[in-house]
Amino acid sequence: MPDRSRTQGQPTKRQAAHIFSWLALLDRRVSIFRFQFTVLQIVVHIACLVPLAVLIWDGLHNHLTANPIQEITYRTGKTALILLVLSLLCTPANIVLGIKQALLLRRPLGLYAFFYVCLHLFIFSVLDYGLDWELIKQAIVEKRYVLVGFSAFLLLLPLAITSTKGWQRRMGKRWKRLHQAVYLAAPLAVIHFIWLVKADIREPLLYGAAVAALLLLRVPPIRRAITKLRYRLTGRDRAAKPMVPTSTPAAD
Repeated sequence: MPDRSRTQGQPTKRQAAHIFSWLALLDRRVSIFRFQFTVLQIVVHIACLVPLAVLIWDGLHNHLTANPIQEITYRTGKTALILLVLSLLCTPANIVLGIKQALLLRRPLGLYAFFYVCLHLFIFSVLDYGLDWELIKQAIVEKRYVLVGFSAFLLLLPLAITSTKGWQRRMGKRWKRLHQAVYLAAPLAVIHFIWLVKADIREPLLYGAAVAALLLLRVPPIRRAITKLRYRLTGRDRAAKPMVPTSTPAAD
């Protein structure tokens, strides 16, 4: 009689080999205009630009519903929130799964999130309100979701400006403290979404739960416990420290 345990284990090994081969491919470096990128970074850059390309395509082909300004505002805001959540996911991906490559994605994801936030604000202030500063100030004062959203933008602005390696060197330890402002900006963005939709808040609540979980994983006792458990499960030496890139868009 054939050994079932051996035959059952063989596909698992093949699957693991395929997974590792794909990970190795994503980690391969490619030179573009003298800049070095991993395949994973290139994929992320392309993926982050897809929502903008779809938005432009739909605009050119009149697929933006009966209220195009409202549709564009909604799409850019939602894309910004998704990318902001993904930027917060990078550190937990390393903590829980040991995916070090994810740490290199924090800055591009954070900057793309800010890019869509700027588009969101541009559409609101220019296309919707026609740069009428009196109307804009009135909206900020009277509509709480506008106030919260604008507050999130103000928190993200210095993070985007100081996201470069040069700013990180100049600011030293203050750089990390400044970039911890993303931990406040992300919940504010979720609150902005909740107050905006008003009726069906199930989708923004899902984003809120994701943000809460990702922030909870950064609490030092929880982070140490998960890291210790991962080392125990993988048989890795606890003394080995994960790689930390020199520049990120958000604090650890």
